[in-house]
Amino acid sequence: MIEMDDSPWLLPDWPAPAGVHALCSTRRGGVSSGALESLNLGARVGDDPLHVEANRRILRDRIGARPLFLDQVHGVGLARLDARSQDGIAADACTTVERGLACTVMVADCLPVLFTDAAGRRVAAAHAGWRGLAAGVLEQTVQAFQSEDEGEGEGGAARVIAWLGPCIGPDAFEVGDEVLAAFEAISPAARECFRPGARPGKWLADLAGLARQRLRAAGVGRLHGNDSSEAWCTVNNPLRFFSHRRDGVSGRFAACIWRA
Repeated sequence: MIEMDDSPWLLPDWPAPAGVHALCSTRRGGVSSGALESLNLGARVGDDPLHVEANRRILRDRIGARPLFLDQVHGVGLARLDARSQDGIAADACTTVERGLACTVMVADCLPVLFTDAAGRRVAAAHAGWRGLAAGVLEQTVQAFQSEDEGEGEGGAARVIAWLGPCIGPDAFEVGDEVLAAFEAISPAARECFRPGARPGKWLADLAGLARQRLRAAGVGRLHGNDSSEAWCTVNNPLRFFSHRRDGVSGRFAACIWRA
């Protein structure tokens, strides 16, 4: 479940190992105004750069680690972060074994997914809109946990724990036939996550449900967070979450995971 309180921070309820910390911001607790009120973390949505800088500083102070902001392009690129990494890497997922460096993805309807392994040796974050999800951004991220420094083997994905954050919900995400076709081409079971929309050729898609399908198919069985209920929907919770689909001009909130 998700707690709908006045806190500007959403703390994942999941069995992360000791030393692994995670947090998802909301639209609350910042300095931005108007349509971007108030904790907008996006630098390309028309906000005052000084407001964005102040909001990112609020996030950094809250987590006690350095969040690294990607240049997200709705693809499958994964960046391996270290202490030399800087903001602006073109990727939609990132991973690190470094302490004090927060893997961070920004969203306003797309799905943020946070990852760790059971031992807490590696953390990762992925930005999953429908295009990246269909193209394999989550599978690409899971593969990072089977890298040489952690040992190859078919048991790698089974050690991964994932938390799915807020995203556009299944009552709000209207898509066309091409989206249904893209997912059915990967797995016929994907149709279970679509129901007919109000207009011909339109469907209501369960983005979080599709992500759960993809993660389970990749061998990740320990899934937490977004269960596709309305409380997780960015569109239907305007006081808590930014939503591009709802507002057109929208800020961005962020999901972060780091090793302390």
